[in-house]
Amino acid sequence: MQLPEPRKTEVEYVEQPCKSALNRVRGMPFNWSLNPYMGCEHRCAFCYVRAFEQRADRPSDDRYGRAIRVKTNVAQVLDLELSRAAWKSEAVVIGAATDPYQPAEGRYQLTRGCLKVLARHANPAGLITRGPMIVRDIDVMSELSKRASFSVTFSVPTVDDEVWRRTEPGTAHPRQRLQALSRLVAAGIKASVGMAPILPGLSDRPEQLEEVVKAAREAGAVSVWANLLYLRPGTKEHFLECVAKHWPELLPRYLAEYRQGAYLPAARSEPVQKLVAGLREKHGVGDRRALKLVPPPQPKQLALL
Repeated sequence: MQLPEPRKTEVEYVEQPCKSALNRVRGMPFNWSLNPYMGCEHRCAFCYVRAFEQRADRPSDDRYGRAIRVKTNVAQVLDLELSRAAWKSEAVVIGAATDPYQPAEGRYQLTRGCLKVLARHANPAGLITRGPMIVRDIDVMSELSKRASFSVTFSVPTVDDEVWRRTEPGTAHPRQRLQALSRLVAAGIKASVGMAPILPGLSDRPEQLEEVVKAAREAGAVSVWANLLYLRPGTKEHFLECVAKHWPELLPRYLAEYRQGAYLPAARSEPVQKLVAGLREKHGVGDRRALKLVPPPQPKQLALL
């Protein structure tokens, strides 16, 4: 009997100040990203960042996530960047390349610091996470939500215990994420579920997809969307090793389906996305919050953040 992947590993924190906080992004639905940390202790087998790490000649295999770069001054640098006259208050997405609520955040609180800065500047923002630790910062996110557009996406690709344990070894259980989502929505914060990545042959059965959509609806998610697995060199090798170890019978299928590129053919991916869209309508997923925007705070109010 194979044991589940360990959820914790020895991690080294490398404290390094940064010269810039904001990163220009291309090919995404947003233009700017912010990552208080580089590297991720969650070590998801399918993480697309492994591909970038390989291209940068950094570990993308089992060593990935064992050394975390901590941008100790990121909040201060962000404050300077948002204060520039040339800054147009564009939306900033936190966590596009590494989870802002991975365990390091409990110690360093850099994500919280960045949220305070965004609130102070009334700057639109979004955040992507798998970390229930986010509930610690409901106070700051509530203030930001009142002053600018703000949303959170919880990545919940599956609620299947076996698939979760073996592909997301360092993350909290998906249902813990949904509990955290419920608390955010109750506080008036826009929180959605991203079913990504859905894994062919592992988490794409109709009943599996419906279980996630139903759980998201019950938690109060304002929306649900889905994407299938994306495999680039760096990520592909590591993920296929995971498949070979835990589901060897599926390895030939993955080798065939991802032979010609990082994406599945549309004929394979579109039916799954349409099914999720139908399930979203069937279960009545939608925004049920009552949230009103208020003017940006005055200096005396900001001192309380």
